Amino acid sequence: MSRASRAPFPPDRRGVASFPGTGAAYRGTGAARPGATGRAVTRTLSDDPLGGTVRRTVLPSGLRVLTEAIPTMRSVSFGIWVAVGSRDETGPQAGAAHFLEHLLFKGTNKRGALEISSSIEAVGGETNAFTTKEYTCYYARVLDEDLPLAIDVMCDLVADSVLAPADVETERGVILEEIAMHDDEPGDEVHDLFARAVYGDHPLGRLISGTEETVTPMSRRLIQSFYRRRYVAPQIVIAAAGNLDHAAVIRLVRQALRGTPLDSDPAAPAPHRSSASTVRTKPATTVVEAKETEQAHVILGCPGIDRLDERRFALGVLNNVLGGGMSSRLFQEIREQRGLAYSVYSYASQYADSGLFAVYAGCAPGKVDEVLDLTRAELSRVAAEGITENELARGKGMSKGSFVLGLEDTGSRMSRLAKGELLYGDLMPVDELLARVDAVTLDDVNSLAAELLSRPMSLAVVGPFGAGDFVAS
Repeated sequence: MSRASRAPFPPDRRGVASFPGTGAAYRGTGAARPGATGRAVTRTLSDDPLGGTVRRTVLPSGLRVLTEAIPTMRSVSFGIWVAVGSRDETGPQAGAAHFLEHLLFKGTNKRGALEISSSIEAVGGETNAFTTKEYTCYYARVLDEDLPLAIDVMCDLVADSVLAPADVETERGVILEEIAMHDDEPGDEVHDLFARAVYGDHPLGRLISGTEETVTPMSRRLIQSFYRRRYVAPQIVIAAAGNLDHAAVIRLVRQALRGTPLDSDPAAPAPHRSSASTVRTKPATTVVEAKETEQAHVILGCPGIDRLDERRFALGVLNNVLGGGMSSRLFQEIREQRGLAYSVYSYASQYADSGLFAVYAGCAPGKVDEVLDLTRAELSRVAAEGITENELARGKGMSKGSFVLGLEDTGSRMSRLAKGELLYGDLMPVDELLARVDAVTLDDVNSLAAELLSRPMSLAVVGPFGAGDFVAS
């Protein structure tokens, strides 16, 4: 199915990841964190004036179900989120999570691949999936009246896929084509090159899809073992948003999972991924992928902060000011005033125990040096002088507006529920999140800028260059 970079729910590279959790201890949910209760436990998490009523149920197996009831909508987005991504793979398993994502749509003990897709499409719905470095999501969007069908189909394919040998071989070919296609898209490839420059051989530096060298020999037995060891109830969050009834969703989920491997013995939900240790990054370096492209693609950046860092709200503001939109410093300087690049933006990626901050630009090969000089100069200027009060206000407005406007559809609301639970162990109310952004001060942003933007920067380049064409700065 879709790659992480093309998925509808993960944050756009040009912005900062969303902030659904506070990073505080789990609060007010009735969750049986220390141990399983042997019975389902349901609590109302919020009755948000900007949204609907959010409820959470922990099933005896440790599987969690969160819903947001929005009676004014006539659709529902239903997702099954698994706390397993490419960073959970060993070297020989590289690409297994993504391979498995493809295979689960190929057939179960109840349905073949055509029935899985046609049953949802017959009612005008859609299904898809995506794999990231820390989780995998399978989702469907349907009319509210077709939610029972979506629940039955999606639970079936996640819980009870057969992984037929013939399907493994078919999807192997599809994935190898996907890897080749990715290699033909330098604008995407440069992001992977930059991650590898920063993280090296650490799983966060690997391709989500794996490589030809790892996917070609990957056996069905390895994928099956990965599936059954990783896709367990305590690691799974089900989220749904739209015109729904929470009790009905719980009933339908339990019915769909009855008798499957996810209908397991009592257990406590798995805690969110730990940030106790820090990922070791490589010293700043320059990496070049030589390709005869019409445009050069460059990324200049450094290790950032993890997603539970309290400075993430200040980072969101800083990112907006530097390269988060058409009014940003980098866009104005490099594109609007000088016409050196069509696309230029900054972005932050945040993981449980690490993060990245970077600037991307796509420009004519002959303009790369000038673009990099201007970028370095602007980053140094902000590190030394900070931003202005007007920029602070604009950056905060962009953060708040993009978050609230992003909640206009059931898919983004469903995603917010799942990410809050899976990544943070908490769901921050909308008003609280907006208040946290409002609370960011000029000192907060400038202090972070002075630290972050003074770090040694790695450079990744895809274009018609050699390794010696760039001098470390």
